[in-house]
Amino acid sequence: MSDYKIKSKSGLRIAISGKSGCGNTTVSTLLSKKLGVKLINFTFRQLAQEKGLTLAQVIENAKTDDSYDVTVDTRQVELALSESCVLGSRLAIWMLKEADIKVYLKADDEVRARRILNREGGDLEKIKSFTAMRDSEDSRRYLKLYKIDNNDYDFADLKIDTALYTPEQIVEQILDFALSKDLIEKN
Repeated sequence: MSDYKIKSKSGLRIAISGKSGCGNTTVSTLLSKKLGVKLINFTFRQLAQEKGLTLAQVIENAKTDDSYDVTVDTRQVELALSESCVLGSRLAIWMLKEADIKVYLKADDEVRARRILNREGGDLEKIKSFTAMRDSEDSRRYLKLYKIDNNDYDFADLKIDTALYTPEQIVEQILDFALSKDLIEKN
């Protein structure tokens, strides 16, 4: 049972985006639990299961076949439109145009790299290098596939520097915004 009630009959959709290490998954998960709504995060892993492939095969195939990215991104939006949810993905705020609230989580490269190090282990300098390459590759792909510049998020309702707050504090900021917009009410 949630502490909050969604006011609209059509439901509530919150889109949360951010680059790797910004806390996107953590914040999206906490927020979906607080609101008692579904968390949508359809990934290559789920697509691999559906196609009867390994994750490694899907990643390899996606290097030369854009349909893998398009399938994952399209499926996320389809799922999000079917019910109240929190959609947490790199492109959520751009792809889910119908979102009631669009949140962009950001953190500087050093903070992101340290979080990834804490989560996955490894060497900090290698993580920084890999993350920079991944950011560049993601940006290139999003621009090519969707004409989306993922460094342009000025339109987001909330832009939160996750280095300044705990995930719980970020969730409270999002809930406060939803309350102020009369999208939810406390039970």
